[in-house]
Amino acid sequence: MGCCANKKFKTFWKNYGLLVATALGVIIGIALGIGMRSANLSKVGITYFTFPGDLLLRMLKMIILPLVICSIITGVSSLDQSVSGKLGLRAIIYYMSTTFIAVVIGIVLVVAINPGKAGKDGSIVSEGLKVVEPVDAITDLLRNLFPENLVQACFQQYETVRTPIFEDRNISVTTVNGTTYQVTPVLVDYKLTGSYKSGLNVLGLICFCLVFGVTIGGMGKNGKILVDFFSALNDAIMKIVTIVIWYSPIGIIFLIAGQIMKMDDPALVLSKLGLYMATVITGLVIHGGIVLPTLYFLIVRKNPFVFFTGVLQAWLTALATSSSSATLPVTINCLETNNRVDKRVTRFVLPIGATINMDGTALYEAVAAVFIAQSNGLVLNFGQIVTVSLTSTFASIGAAGVPQAGLVTLIIVLTAVGLPTEDVSLIIAIDWLLDRIRTSVNVLGDSYGAGIIEKLSKEDLKEMAELVEDGEDGSGGAKMETKSNSSVIANPHASTVL
Repeated sequence: MGCCANKKFKTFWKNYGLLVATALGVIIGIALGIGMRSANLSKVGITYFTFPGDLLLRMLKMIILPLVICSIITGVSSLDQSVSGKLGLRAIIYYMSTTFIAVVIGIVLVVAINPGKAGKDGSIVSEGLKVVEPVDAITDLLRNLFPENLVQACFQQYETVRTPIFEDRNISVTTVNGTTYQVTPVLVDYKLTGSYKSGLNVLGLICFCLVFGVTIGGMGKNGKILVDFFSALNDAIMKIVTIVIWYSPIGIIFLIAGQIMKMDDPALVLSKLGLYMATVITGLVIHGGIVLPTLYFLIVRKNPFVFFTGVLQAWLTALATSSSSATLPVTINCLETNNRVDKRVTRFVLPIGATINMDGTALYEAVAAVFIAQSNGLVLNFGQIVTVSLTSTFASIGAAGVPQAGLVTLIIVLTAVGLPTEDVSLIIAIDWLLDRIRTSVNVLGDSYGAGIIEKLSKEDLKEMAELVEDGEDGSGGAKMETKSNSSVIANPHASTVL
């Protein structure tokens, strides 16, 4: 009897131990953060207190670069070129559709609830952010898509800097004593210069890896040695990911506790921005808890909440780290291990999704823009609301998968409709919390997307597997004989989501 119970416990711990530990980490982190507020630690003290959480972020970010490179090259090279094209097209259609739906949900809620009706209150302020022109943001996005130096792209991104050019002019001023002239500097133009800011240029690396993967995949036997190399390297990286994931519950405790301890006056923030927070969170819950599961059920015809339990570990990690890029290793591990999503799909779709699929960010930007307009007593017309919708959709694509990147792209949305960019300071006080929730929705969208795209591509993937089994060593045969996909081919159920 005791032996049987011990065996059941071991089985339970093997299957759900990490998930239970992560959930406990979130609960303990919240309780610890609330309890430690009475200690009134200094900023230096809080920094030392959150050190274990900082280690978790560093370990996750350390894995991002090799994981993105290896997973995309392995995923693309193992696919036939026509299949990879179909997968890419389906992924883009899914990403753009769900992002636009999220924006519409946000705008409907913020217009109906009207959280900015109380107007502005200067008691909650913060440092402003640099103004970003929409045209500069778009051109920078395209420039980063094609980096001039791949090594530099591993740690820097291109950024356009606008330097104002002033010219001294005589301005006439009429006074009681007559007209006088005074020299006043007048803005006449801008000088555009390129610079580089620190940060992984994920878009540029993805672009190169896609081309490189398609190229070596089409080389047949000549490219097989490279395919095998990146496949083995990817397997090694995933084993490292497994080690890091077991440390994540400890790091999550201190990350969440540290953020709660940093809050100046929670009661004041809630009294000023409570309705705005409720609007954003309601929209994110509707999108992540109703829209995405409904899409998954209608297309895949399987229980979306069973699927969600498989990625709950990744969802909790996103909630703690507020970074979809840092959560990428955990997301891939959850989908492949728990939900049995085809590795050819996850390794192709997820790195791209973690970069450009930002449903939660787009919803947040739309709500924040309309909220700022309401706080200034402005009523946006239909054309301006359409502009907010489209700008939020496309601006979210350019948002890096790092904490609080949505604030930068929000500047683009505000500029597009002529709203004061300095009013971003109104919402910065609670952005740390909303950032975590919207990031968890972003990761959820990536996960459901992988399951949906796998279902839509089932016949294509099955056809490729049959070509390998029949020994057809054409463009697809040599590519599919890699170690990473052998288990997928051998298992006839690997291309369906449990």
